[in-house]
Amino acid sequence: MSGPVLIGVLIVAGLIFLILVAVGLNFLNLYVQAFLSGARVSLFSLIGMRLRKVDPRTIVLSRIRSKRAGIDLSTDMLETHYLAGGRVPSVINALIAADRAKIELPFSTACAIDLAGRDILDAVQTSVNPKVIEVPNPKLGRPTIDAVAKDGIQLKARARVTVRANIQRLVGGATEETIVARVGEGIVSTIGSAATHANVLENPDNISKTVLAKGLDAGTAFEILSIDIADIDVGENIGAKLQADQAEADKKKAQAEAESRRAMAVASEQEFAAEEQKNKALVVLAEAEVPKAMADAFRGGNLGIMDYYRMKNMVADTRMRDSIANPEGDDNGRGDVV
Repeated sequence: MSGPVLIGVLIVAGLIFLILVAVGLNFLNLYVQAFLSGARVSLFSLIGMRLRKVDPRTIVLSRIRSKRAGIDLSTDMLETHYLAGGRVPSVINALIAADRAKIELPFSTACAIDLAGRDILDAVQTSVNPKVIEVPNPKLGRPTIDAVAKDGIQLKARARVTVRANIQRLVGGATEETIVARVGEGIVSTIGSAATHANVLENPDNISKTVLAKGLDAGTAFEILSIDIADIDVGENIGAKLQADQAEADKKKAQAEAESRRAMAVASEQEFAAEEQKNKALVVLAEAEVPKAMADAFRGGNLGIMDYYRMKNMVADTRMRDSIANPEGDDNGRGDVV
């Protein structure tokens, strides 16, 4: 082998050696740590993780923790969940917590819950240590659940719901908001079915029993352990207020109907006055025809002068009698006969 070729081979070999040394120094700490912890990971696996854009430190430390806790998980399983966008350390913490609490939690289920966006560690902790949910949620701005009993009295209630996470229903199960909504609806329904508000105030535990018996945790990620009425106060007399509003509305309706009848009466009165004036005009017209008829009777010889005077005397006698009977001098609309 000639000198230049040998030099080239030595250079290439030196570069390879330097690369191996650099790689070894880069992963040596993790390799030794895994080896001494009984969770061996080969250097080639560490290099492969780097090439697959997986954080070797996260995978190795997670494997060490699970191995030391008695949970044997391969690096391939951890890498798969990491590449799927999962939070590997959180899953490992949840598996260790579930194992210590004697809760059955397979790795696949934990990964599914984590990938669903749920906090798997918080779920396990809630399963061990139940949490309390305020109803209504103070963050939504409503301090109490308001309901009205059958006697019309409003009651304002607050409840505390103790729940425990249901690991098997975490994927696809409803969240805390559903629990709050269902419990609030149950409280309103229970108070609304009470005969009087006094019955509710005397036995507030009946609300808890009735609501709890409805199985409100169905389809949710929680199991309701208890529902406790934290506070219940008397509000407004809604029934009386509604009756007062109804009475006011009835009064306005009656006033409107009375006004309508008054307007119709005024219109009828005007019509009658107009009809009276019309009839008086017809009487005047008829009286105006009397002299004409008498003149025609004189010309036709049907009425003599003595007949005319007798009629005048009769009219005068009638007026005298009317004046005696009516001192005011009202002739009741009788006119002179000309």
